[in-house]
Amino acid sequence: MVKNLVLSYEEFAKADELNASEQALFAKAKAAAKNAYAPYSKFLVGCALELENGHIITGNNQENAAYPLGLCAERVAFFNAGANFKDIKIKTAAIYAESELFIVDRPVSPCGACRQAMSEYEQNQQLPIAVVMGGQAGPIARIKAITDLLPLLFSKTSLNL
Repeated sequence: MVKNLVLSYEEFAKADELNASEQALFAKAKAAAKNAYAPYSKFLVGCALELENGHIITGNNQENAAYPLGLCAERVAFFNAGANFKDIKIKTAAIYAESELFIVDRPVSPCGACRQAMSEYEQNQQLPIAVVMGGQAGPIARIKAITDLLPLLFSKTSLNL
C-alpha cells in the first residue's frame, strides 16, 4: 500500500503580510540572529517563541570550533522556554536566517535535530505550535504545526510510553 504525505503551508511575499503578532515575533527572531555566534559558517539564525502568557523567548545559533558542540537557534530558544517557563505553552515560533556570505532568499526550515526536539514540546503540550520562517529576502512561510515538518516523528509512543 502506498501512502502519501502532503505538506501544506502559507507563503507571504514579505513579513508585513503576516498578522501583527507574527510580524513582531519575526522581528524578534531577526534581532536574535544579529547576536548569533557564527564565526565559522557566517550563517546567523534567530528564533523567537511566543508563549501563551505573551512572553517572548529568543535564541540564536551558537557555533564552536568543534562543530558538533554548537547548537541551533531553535533548540536554544525551545530549551530556554522549557527551562524557564516549564508549564507555559508555546503558541508560535519564528525563525529568521541571514548569511554574511550570500543573501538568504527563501525560508530556512529547522534541521532534523531541531524538528525532533521541537516536536516533543508540541506533543507534550498537546497543542500545535505554528512556525513562521524567512530570510533576508524572498518569501515568508507559515506552517500550522511542527508535526507538519516532521510527520513521521519518533515520540514516546515509539517507546511504548
